[in-house]
Amino acid sequence: MKRIFLIVLDSVGIGEMEDAKEYGDEGTNTLSSAASSPYFSMPNMKGLGLFNIDGVTCGEKTQKQMATIARMKEASKGKDTTIGHWEIAGVLSKEPLPTYPDGFPKEVIDEFTALTGREILCNKPYSGTEVIKDYGDEHVKTGKLIVYTSADSVFQIAAHEDVVPLDTLYEYCAMARKLLAGKHGVGRVIARPFAGVSGNYVRTSGRHDYSLQPPSVTMLDQLKEEGRDVIAVGKINDIFAGKGITEFTYTKSNEDGIDKTLEMMEKDFCGLCFINLVDYDMLYGHRNDIDGYATALTYFDTRLPEILGKMGTEDVLMITADHGCDPGYTVSTDHSREHTPFLMYGKNIEPKNLGTRDTFADIGATVLDYFEIEPQFDGKTML
Repeated sequence: MKRIFLIVLDSVGIGEMEDAKEYGDEGTNTLSSAASSPYFSMPNMKGLGLFNIDGVTCGEKTQKQMATIARMKEASKGKDTTIGHWEIAGVLSKEPLPTYPDGFPKEVIDEFTALTGREILCNKPYSGTEVIKDYGDEHVKTGKLIVYTSADSVFQIAAHEDVVPLDTLYEYCAMARKLLAGKHGVGRVIARPFAGVSGNYVRTSGRHDYSLQPPSVTMLDQLKEEGRDVIAVGKINDIFAGKGITEFTYTKSNEDGIDKTLEMMEKDFCGLCFINLVDYDMLYGHRNDIDGYATALTYFDTRLPEILGKMGTEDVLMITADHGCDPGYTVSTDHSREHTPFLMYGKNIEPKNLGTRDTFADIGATVLDYFEIEPQFDGKTML
């Protein structure tokens, strides 16, 4: 029973890409920023070879590297979650998804208002924590929806759970998803519920993402078509809009995501378990919280031996990221255009350094190769 566990450490970039300047991200390095914190410690990832990857300048290299490693370049145009995960699965995006630095155009807002029967507040790029501070009171008083975006291709709707019940908020997001197609086809529509009282509003765990379906075949589609299991943990099911998934479970935190991964490792299945651990990005990168980011990475490292201890002879563990979100880059709180790490460990895999790869799609091709499936997309095998 061959199994691959592919863990995406959401936003754990390892240094600017060559075109980072075009994205306003010159000098970014998420891992190095986290490593500057006294709370950073990753001895188990060191053992796999994290600090041996090309271009990684923080941390101490190991002489007894346990995993096959590589530095990954993103071939797609973009630096967001959707495009990063799609490329891992074999979809290269030649054009970036639409963004709205000046807010959404009047025709989009007018149609959304007509669909929901509610007026909107904000309609501009905003920090998710700041937007509820600045517009939360008016929202609670009037019932108007807080609609905002970011540097990424997202349409976000924030609403207090006592004003707009979760099910209703999700209905509004589904309406927006159908509306935002074609030239306004944003990567994600995101429900951003919050709770609390004036001066102390907090976002809740009811976030839900509504993504575009991938425009072409992915490794998930191919695995499912060949009768393999494709188990999604965390927001993977949302990122791929359910396409190519055979089973999924959501998570409340990185801790919960790791716990659910360990539960999946107890199951008999043949195929892929695809995991996203989002706290690095959502809780720490976007808030420029270096110590929080470092603490979260250290926590993952302390749990890594549990994962390695449950691996069978035919199991493969892959660890990577989808983009950067440098908590030390105070010019911005948005994602950063960075290389990502790749580590692949298995009892039958010979450790090696594969240098720098040209596309995240090599990961998807490698997954398919392990199951003796020919990729239907551009990508090279690593095995």
